[in-house]
Amino acid sequence: MRATLPWLCCLLVALVAPFLLPGGFGLTLLCRMAIAIVFALSFNMLLGQGGMLDFGHAVFLGFGGYTAMHLMRAAGNGWWVPAPLLPLGGALGGLVTAIVAGSIATRRGETAFAMITLGLAELFATVVLMFPSVFGGEEGIDGDRSNGPKLLGIDFGSQFHVYFLIAAWAFVCAWLMWRYTATPLGRLACAVRDNPLRVGFIGYDPARVRFLVFVLSGLFAGVAGGLQALNDEIATSTNISASASGAVLVMTFIGGTGTFWGPVLGAVLVTVLQQALSTVTEAWQLYDGLLFMAAVVWAPGGLSGIILAHAPLVRGGRAKALTPSYLAVVPGLALAMAGIVALAELAYRLQSMRNGLTPAPLFGLTAHPEAPWQWLVGVVLFAAGAALLRRTWPRARACWQATIVAPA
Repeated sequence: MRATLPWLCCLLVALVAPFLLPGGFGLTLLCRMAIAIVFALSFNMLLGQGGMLDFGHAVFLGFGGYTAMHLMRAAGNGWWVPAPLLPLGGALGGLVTAIVAGSIATRRGETAFAMITLGLAELFATVVLMFPSVFGGEEGIDGDRSNGPKLLGIDFGSQFHVYFLIAAWAFVCAWLMWRYTATPLGRLACAVRDNPLRVGFIGYDPARVRFLVFVLSGLFAGVAGGLQALNDEIATSTNISASASGAVLVMTFIGGTGTFWGPVLGAVLVTVLQQALSTVTEAWQLYDGLLFMAAVVWAPGGLSGIILAHAPLVRGGRAKALTPSYLAVVPGLALAMAGIVALAELAYRLQSMRNGLTPAPLFGLTAHPEAPWQWLVGVVLFAAGAALLRRTWPRARACWQATIVAPA
């Protein structure tokens, strides 16, 4: 039951979520969250379990999307390719691409592996632009998912039906990736991550293990690409860009690479922030970067690491001792964040004015980026928050240290 209950809870949440978030925006957000979860879990197969930092993981997402999109167009021309099978085409595209890239990249590990994947990502991105007849150039290729044959009378033209299809695929892929962690290959991947030399001594080739893990990761990333093509009905070169690879790195690291469910938390959080912030400000990518840097500096274990660190204290009833010190940090943190947001938004609005555009209101107020006093307000907020954090943060850290060493 301990192994089954979390999956039953996830299934229940997936079934109830579209009724809690109805409407176009809510369904689109849920679909993107499900796609991001599959993509982040596939990336964690490399980074968290295999110790391989892939700077071009979006290549498999992109080629999986292109393959699924070509199948979608073929379904409109009379081929029997129902919409629920399109992610299988994405899996095939990701698999073939991973075999080609992995045969080169997995011969080396650690830093060399990361640099090779970066070069391969640029190579594949160039290939996409060199063959516009296949990949559509910068405009990409589009299709209509409802043109294919109906399945049980459903043509999946409705976003409501598409959500349940994407959620079903995401659930199955997540379960398969979880089962993979208990297989001999999954255990060998962890061994290669920790000590590849010793793995070689017991008779296994670390390069071969890295290759097999790389191929499986590319397959599931291709499924995510097929789901994205199914949801967006278009595949473009942005899906294969460095920004897409950077986004999955941010998701996985913020969620935490030390657990299986850490990337799920990161994918949900980053997707919500991207979708919500992109409707409010043009500087949303800056905030993603700041969140990533904060996680690297103050929470290298990610959200899952923070939860695992506090779980024993909650079970032992010792978490109450941390509450006052944690609450004392909140005012300084809020002021510092307000100052950073104010300065970032003023900088974006100043750039808009220099481009001849009218700056949008800032927090409902008229923004005058050329007025020095508005910049001064941001500086004062940040300075006040930093001063408060300088006093409260050491106390919170000392209280944490005292709590974890206290007897249960």
